[in-house]
Amino acid sequence: MTKTALVCGAGGFIGGHLVKRLKREGFWVRGVDLKFPPFAETEADDFAVGDLRDQSFCRQITDRRFDEVYQLAADMGGAGYIFTGEHDADVMHNSATINLNMLDACQKRNMLGVFYSSSACMYPEHNQTDPNNPNCAEDSAYPANPDSEYGWEKLFSERLYLAYNRNHGMRNRVARYHNIFGPEGTWDGGKEKAPAAVCRKVAQATNGGDVEIWGDGTQTRSFLYIDECLEGSIRLTRSEFEGPVNVGSEEMVTINQLVDIVADIAGKRIHKKHIPGPLGVRGRNSDNRLIEQKLGWKPSATLRSGLEKTYQWIERQVHRNRVAA
Repeated sequence: MTKTALVCGAGGFIGGHLVKRLKREGFWVRGVDLKFPPFAETEADDFAVGDLRDQSFCRQITDRRFDEVYQLAADMGGAGYIFTGEHDADVMHNSATINLNMLDACQKRNMLGVFYSSSACMYPEHNQTDPNNPNCAEDSAYPANPDSEYGWEKLFSERLYLAYNRNHGMRNRVARYHNIFGPEGTWDGGKEKAPAAVCRKVAQATNGGDVEIWGDGTQTRSFLYIDECLEGSIRLTRSEFEGPVNVGSEEMVTINQLVDIVADIAGKRIHKKHIPGPLGVRGRNSDNRLIEQKLGWKPSATLRSGLEKTYQWIERQVHRNRVAA
């Protein structure tokens, strides 16, 4: 029999790619989101457009049992959206409501497990003040002190999914994503994340021109290419380990280094112009000891290889917009 999967957030960047991956594996896939994917036709067999904050809609889309359920839907964005403080109430209310509704609907339909995408933003701010030595081991999460309300909501929802495991016998799985990037993701408009923003700025810059960077550029991060994210997520879903576990790269770079890599890929000389802007924590890097221990796997693709594919795609979007203008 054909296996079935439900992907919530299938109109988003990661969800859209996940649908494609599951289709390649032979799944029948239902995608759900407020909107269709903006940059590519969905490959889902069935795509329901609707609001997961609505309990009745959640019951409609869980009208059958699915072999695998992936809950990626959330109100989220990059630093320009998450760290300004202007969207905190929406971020917390919308995402928490989605998770409460989906867990309730799945449990009542007797679906055994849901994969939940949490975020490295739930790690304590006090463990990420040294850009060269951040501590993001899974067991460092408590005492809790996320750097944003987005992180607090993720932490609450992690506990919610694991409580359903204990109280309702579910097999939910929790992954903590670290800065996932790749083609067909948001690249402008304020919700884009650092790799996409940098690729866009470099693509738009003239040779020798300025590229604006928030802060001094010495803040550190690791960035995980989308294909690696999907591999880790699917392996966790099909494992006996509930998590939480990091799904991220251990290749930590400064934002200045990120800009240099993209400029080199583009073959451009650029001048970094540092300006005030929302930054988040000073340092963050995935600790992959637990995922390797539990799943016998960890991400291995280089940052540059992912950025090459991402830059090519974003450069095409920038060129298309120029032509349209």
